[in-house]
Amino acid sequence: MPLIGQKQYFVIHAARQSGKTTLVKTLVNQLNAEGKYYALYCSLEAAHIFTEAPEGIPEILNTIQSAVKYSKLPAREGFAKGLDALKTSTLISDALRNFCTELDKPLVIFFDEIDGLQNGTLITFLRQLREGYVNRPEIPFPHSVALVGMRNIRDYKSKLRAQRETLGSASPFNIITKALTLSNFSVEEIKGLYRQHTEATGQVFEKAAVKSVHDYTDGQPWLVNAIAREAVAEILENDFSTTVTANHVEQAVKNILLRRDTHIDSLLERLNEERVRKVVEPIITGEKYAISFTDDDTQYCLDLGLIKDEDKVLKPANKIYGEVIIRKLSYDTQYHMESQIENRWVRPGGSLDMNGLLKAFQQFWRENSGIWQEKYQYKEAAPHLILQAFLQRVTNAGGDILREYAANRNRMDLCVRYGPNKYPIEIKLHYGPKTIPEGLEQLGGYMDQVGEKEGWLVVFDRREETSWEERIYWKTEEENGRMIHVVGA
Repeated sequence: MPLIGQKQYFVIHAARQSGKTTLVKTLVNQLNAEGKYYALYCSLEAAHIFTEAPEGIPEILNTIQSAVKYSKLPAREGFAKGLDALKTSTLISDALRNFCTELDKPLVIFFDEIDGLQNGTLITFLRQLREGYVNRPEIPFPHSVALVGMRNIRDYKSKLRAQRETLGSASPFNIITKALTLSNFSVEEIKGLYRQHTEATGQVFEKAAVKSVHDYTDGQPWLVNAIAREAVAEILENDFSTTVTANHVEQAVKNILLRRDTHIDSLLERLNEERVRKVVEPIITGEKYAISFTDDDTQYCLDLGLIKDEDKVLKPANKIYGEVIIRKLSYDTQYHMESQIENRWVRPGGSLDMNGLLKAFQQFWRENSGIWQEKYQYKEAAPHLILQAFLQRVTNAGGDILREYAANRNRMDLCVRYGPNKYPIEIKLHYGPKTIPEGLEQLGGYMDQVGEKEGWLVVFDRREETSWEERIYWKTEEENGRMIHVVGA
């Protein structure tokens, strides 16, 4: 609101389905109700398919015209009348200027889906906004404009730089005063959201359930709502007399992971983009110094909501995303393993023969690694992904895997859970003589964290000069009451 009061043009950006459109539509209604401004919401999604201005700019004009037509703004019937649609370099600015001349109050516009505009369409649209912006107040133009989308304005610039398009000295990006983003829900905000459900239905979410939702989602708004809906509508079948527990939340998360709803699928499609791979792959492998926090690609992944910066460590934005990233990237491997590998490592009492399982993996890796690795876009992370697909093949029968990403720390930690049993595993790539001593210390700390005395350190040696006889080995180290099996691969 202060930015609008100061006549500023600004950006609102946040990840997909985090509440942007709900927010700006609420703001439009609030501004119109208060009566100081006229406010307009306009989605530019229809113009996304047009790469260049001759097609894209007239489509943008049509969407603005449609938004005006169905608003309660005065003078709406005359919007854009008499303009030449072929003059795309001034079409938007002329229409907005003429419209603002007819209005008796300042106009505030929220342009949603801005980041989907492409190339010449984007540049021409922003240039016209800039031209109107710098000539205010002598020439009427919108009082304030918000550009709303998933990405910050800086990412539009990097996209165009990559295509070597010249912005010129009067860059259309210079009009943006500030970029605002939406934060995730805190635990208290999740409580408040669920309390509204309780007030409406009488159904209670126990305290542990709310904590579990926050733990799985980190407060991502769509996931917070999706878990609640899954628990209430699907698992409990709208039986509002039953309290929602942490167990219901856990089952809801499993259902969502298996179903891969549109929200998750659309986000994970981004994993196919090269600029996303460059950031996500080192997060999986834990490779040191591979990611720059200031790089455009890193900022892009942060803006998408795919990853987060937690105490200067990059990791998936929440546990659910961390899980589906691995599942997405290793799904084909796991699918083929279903028919090729017999699950013979579950003991009659319900525990796992982890030693036997990992020895079988060593043989599988020796025989198949060359074939499988070539299938991966994420080639550096292929060992991590193939091992986890192998483990997933086994745990699907009645267990799960907790994954601890440790970007910039040369490792990835897993805790395989099967029944009441836990099996801590650390994956490392061989990078020198410190690999194993460092891994033993790191895994020891992780074993203390999960409360287990036996663990497995899997070390992949990808050096071409190393023979398979040197790569494949099994050593057991005992120290400070811990037993760690070092598994060479």
